[in-house]
Amino acid sequence: MTNGLVLAIIGAALAALLAGIGSAKGVSLVGEAASGVVSVDPSKFSKVLVLELLPGTQGLYGLIAAMFILLRTGVLGGGAAELTVQQGLGFLAASLPIAVVGLISGIMQGRTAAAGVSITAKKPDHNGKAIIMAAMVETYAILALLISVLMILNITV
Repeated sequence: MTNGLVLAIIGAALAALLAGIGSAKGVSLVGEAASGVVSVDPSKFSKVLVLELLPGTQGLYGLIAAMFILLRTGVLGGGAAELTVQQGLGFLAASLPIAVVGLISGIMQGRTAAAGVSITAKKPDHNGKAIIMAAMVETYAILALLISVLMILNITV
């Protein structure tokens, strides 16, 4: 295994790991808030569940970026490429937008969605507004994924 390939694998791991941590923290924040609401009014479960699911997407985006790196480098598929250090650094750098933004936006989206749970608790008919507010944070994770994927696809292997 070349040093370049090791760097690429570290990049894939960071994309999945950091975005996954952001999602786990975000989902747990919403879960804590939602548990209180559901314990008082179980009929609101489906409304708060949608809010709880939203921060989970950053982890999926990190996984997508990691899979792109592993596919492009041949780690998935059986024929790992001999990468130079520069190529490995390219893959590592390409992982950073979704890794960092996924970490931060997952947590921030969780906080926004947790606040939306309180809207749903008090005014269930305004649940859509809470979802829209939490979904606005998603925009930045999607943009980060787009940049990471474009960078990954433009590294010559």
